[in-house]
Formats: sequence, structure tokens, C-alpha cells
Amino acid sequence: MPEGLHLDAEWRQRAKDGEGAAGDTVVVRRIPEEGRLVAILADGLGSGIKAAVLSGLTAVIAARHTAAGRDLQRTAALLARTLPVCSQRGIGYSTFTILDLQDDGAVRIVNRGNPPSILVRDGGAARCPAEIVDLGDDGTLRMASFRLAEDDRLVVVSDGVTQAGMGRTSLPFGWGEDGVHAALAEAIATNRGLAAGPLAGLVVEAACAIDDGRARDDATCLVVHLRRPRRLLLVTGPPYDETQDALVAAWVSDAPGRVAVCGGTTTRIIARELHRAIGPGPADQDPSIPPGASLRGVDLVTEGMITLAACLRLLEGPRPWPVPLSAATRLADLLLDSDRIDMVVGTRINEAHQDPALPMELGIRRNLLRSLAAVLERRWARRVTLRFV
Repeated sequence: MPEGLHLDAEWRQRAKDGEGAAGDTVVVRRIPEEGRLVAILADGLGSGIKAAVLSGLTAVIAARHTAAGRDLQRTAALLARTLPVCSQRGIGYSTFTILDLQDDGAVRIVNRGNPPSILVRDGGAARCPAEIVDLGDDGTLRMASFRLAEDDRLVVVSDGVTQAGMGRTSLPFGWGEDGVHAALAEAIATNRGLAAGPLAGLVVEAACAIDDGRARDDATCLVVHLRRPRRLLLVTGPPYDETQDALVAAWVSDAPGRVAVCGGTTTRIIARELHRAIGPGPADQDPSIPPGASLRGVDLVTEGMITLAACLRLLEGPRPWPVPLSAATRLADLLLDSDRIDMVVGTRINEAHQDPALPMELGIRRNLLRSLAAVLERRWARRVTLRFV
């Protein structure tokens, strides 16, 4: 892969109307030491909790085998033999698509029962070229192997997307592959830099719009985008040694990407060192989260611990965020719109807190940032570095 390219992977989904859980499961695992990204979309038969359990089991098994480097065809055949079969419909209790991607753009796909994967390239969208592999009594697989180029997108959907609108006079067989392809091409023509998450959300919402905004089945879209990485520097807490204030401010000034500063004392230090004025932040809708501020050259300025803790809670849950707009939602969005995140955590006792238990507050801050880094890496497949100063 040319220096600096990055595999961005995100997904969006809507559970079937009336169900508390989606019957589709997506698992994304980044294996940085091997330069690989593994992504699974499993679709459980039916909907609700039973489908969620079966698709979750399928996705976890597929992810573990693929991440361990086992042969994809053998992994898929194992799943086909292992999964129970519905006695009434004669089909497996979960369909699945396995993606195994290398940092050089090489990709392998195995699909059993899901709609064919889609390659978005040069403004167009088409079914990925694939061969059919016969497993005998265990059915067939659709297998593909090729190389992504810069700015290519690989899109995988569940049948709740392609079958949206089925039975309507205008769409007797549903939205179909052609409808999804057209929507993808139109979205990229409108915004060639559209990131993986927003594109996946657009596909899911477009499918639901066909059925008057309702999801008649679980609808899931997973997008992998090979592009230049988006970098973010997050700074929180004053450095232990005051002589490091100027150095941290220089990192903010010279950052190669976007910058977020969390904490009032930290913001004042950077403003002082860079000779910039602090201004009011954007209007928010959540009174439980302290309002942010603005500082020239910084993309987002927020309060510290309360906002970071609220952001962590958001990242541990589903997206889109089910809360009002606030500094915490802005921070969560900025983090997920970044691929490589450098966190600089100051370890000076914060003079803004007049509390005899200050060392405890410092330990909480460190653990909070470690937890934030962990959820970004584990759940959202972001690359995160932590530096304590």
C-alpha cells in the first residue's frame, strides 16, 4: 500500500420495527501487527433476540478463525456445517460475509447467503467479481479476491437493505442490487470524500425511506474505504512540568491533522502560549454537559472530565447517539471521523480543583483516557496512541 493509506471501516444498522435488538451482527477487528483488517457481517434468520444471538455467534466464530489466519473457504465450510438449519425453511440460521483485508489493499471475500458485495470505484458501483464454490450438501459460497485502489469503497449489506419495499407496486421484488448501486453512485457523485460511516448510514436510511421510514427487516450496511488517514490530536490536562507547556502548545500548533482540547486549564495554557483568545463555543442542547469554547487553530474545545466521561459512554453504545447535541456528542463524532488518534494526557495536579483528594482525580483521568483509547481500538477499530506528559 502506498505510504499513508488507511482502511476505514464503519457500519450502520436499523433493527426491524418493533424489535428491541437487531438480528444482524457486525464485527470489525484490526490486527496492526499483521497489517490486516477483518470484518464480518452476519444476518440471523428472522429478527429479534434469537436472530441476534445466532448472528452474534456466527460473527464471533468467523472473526476468530479469520483473524487467526485460517483458510477462508474452510472457515466458511465449517460455519455452514456447524450452524443449525431451520426445519421449516431448510436454510441455515445465519448467513454471513467475511472480509479479510491487507494494508496493501489486497482483499478476500467469502459470502454465504448475503447479497453480493459491492465495489465502489471511479464514481460507479457494481457487484464484486466472484466465483461460486460448491460445498455439496452445505450449499454454495461466493468467493472473491482482488486489490483495492486508493479511494475505493467495499460495501456489504444485509438482505433487509436489498429487499426494502418488496411487495409494493413500484418495487415488487424490492429495492434490489441495482437500487443500492444507484444510491451509492449518487452519494459519491455528490460528495467524493464521503466517509465510511456516513455512507453506510445513507444506504440504511434510504432503504428504510422506501418503506415510509420503517425497517420491515433488520437493515445493515458495512463500508470499508481505502483512503488517506484522518489524524486527530487530543490534548487534556496540564503537563506535569510547567516548562512543558510551550512544548504541548507547539504540538497543537503544528499538528498534521485536526485538534481537540479538553479541559479549561489546558485550554488556557494553550491560549496563553500561542497568544490566542478563547471565545464562546457552539450552542448545545444538553444542559448536563458543560458548554464548549472556541480557540483559533483548534477544531473542538470542551470541558475536561465530565465531557470525556460522557463521550466514553456514547462510544460504548450504538450510533447514532440517542442524546441531545452537546460537547460530548461533538467529541465522539470527531473521534470516529478520525483514523489515527494521538492522545496527550497531562499529569499535573489540576489547580482548578480545590480538593484534598487530587491524586485520586489524577488517577481517574488516566484511567478514563485509557478506557477511551481501549474502546476506540476494540469497538471502533481506530489506531490510538497515548502519551502522558
